[in-house]
Amino acid sequence: MVIDDSRSSLSAVVDQLSRLEGCEPEGCLCPEEALGRCMLEQFDLVMVDYVMPKMNGLEVLAALRALDRYATVPIVVITSMNDRELKRQAIELGATDFLTKPFDWSELLARARNLLDLRQAQVELANRAARLALEVEAAVRDLSEREEEVIWRLARAVEYRDGTTGDHVSRVATISRLIAEGLGFDDVRSRMIYLATPLHDIGKIGISDSILNKPGRLTTEEFEQMRTHVTIGASILDGGSSELVRIAGLIARTHHERWDGTGYPARLAGDAIPIEGRIVAVADVFDALCSERPYKPSWSIERARAEIRSQSGRHFDPACVAAFEAQWPLIDHFLHAGEVASTV
Repeated sequence: MVIDDSRSSLSAVVDQLSRLEGCEPEGCLCPEEALGRCMLEQFDLVMVDYVMPKMNGLEVLAALRALDRYATVPIVVITSMNDRELKRQAIELGATDFLTKPFDWSELLARARNLLDLRQAQVELANRAARLALEVEAAVRDLSEREEEVIWRLARAVEYRDGTTGDHVSRVATISRLIAEGLGFDDVRSRMIYLATPLHDIGKIGISDSILNKPGRLTTEEFEQMRTHVTIGASILDGGSSELVRIAGLIARTHHERWDGTGYPARLAGDAIPIEGRIVAVADVFDALCSERPYKPSWSIERARAEIRSQSGRHFDPACVAAFEAQWPLIDHFLHAGEVASTV
């Protein structure tokens, strides 16, 4: 794009540039019209005269640099003045080069060719970077999917070890995600909690079958043995290199802590309990109440919900219970339809 209010000068520059192989120059007498064309068309080189009515060359330069698509496009300022202050201002506004009238046509063509070659290299580099970014994104997505698959298969193994199916962990994971969203967590953090939650009871693989599947209530000694599944799970997951495994370890260690400090294994209280553990505590207890176990019948959904509310500030973080209640329409829909509704 060549911008010059002098018809003869514009025609001469366009005619010279058309001699360059692969160059298709376009000229504009009006800078406002030229800016409009630049917004519609991606030009690879802009040459703009400084002295023009209404808008001078520096104003056109500033307007072009304000456009994302012209942030790196070579822009040449044409002037008949040898003004150092003008050149300084042009450089500060992002001018790539200068040409002085009257033109040395061989110099103009050489500079135009070099700048077009530079632009081509920029475009090729950007395209290569975009391809690499897509390849990296695909590789990361593949690794993430593999990590997720391993987690769900491990969670399923734990559930079978516990004498149940994988429905409990998937329900707890989904309800935990909904609570996290109710607390205002973004999609990435909420999904991380969703994916980490299925391993909250992985430590049960270290508990004997006689305790896991015992019909009726556990003795005090057996209950103490059952409690060790928390520290066993934490030891399995501790030291993980990924954020997902790190969060899974936090949840495994702290989802049986209580807001009032009467939980286990560390008797943490209040905000000393990681928020991930506080979230999963609500979801885990709620689903456990709704589920049949060898030692108890299942509760109704409303009775379990009332129990969660009644334990706010004692067993559970009040903020997590409030988020649970705020998300109840989605939770209720999920429990009855097996999916999370997109709207309430």
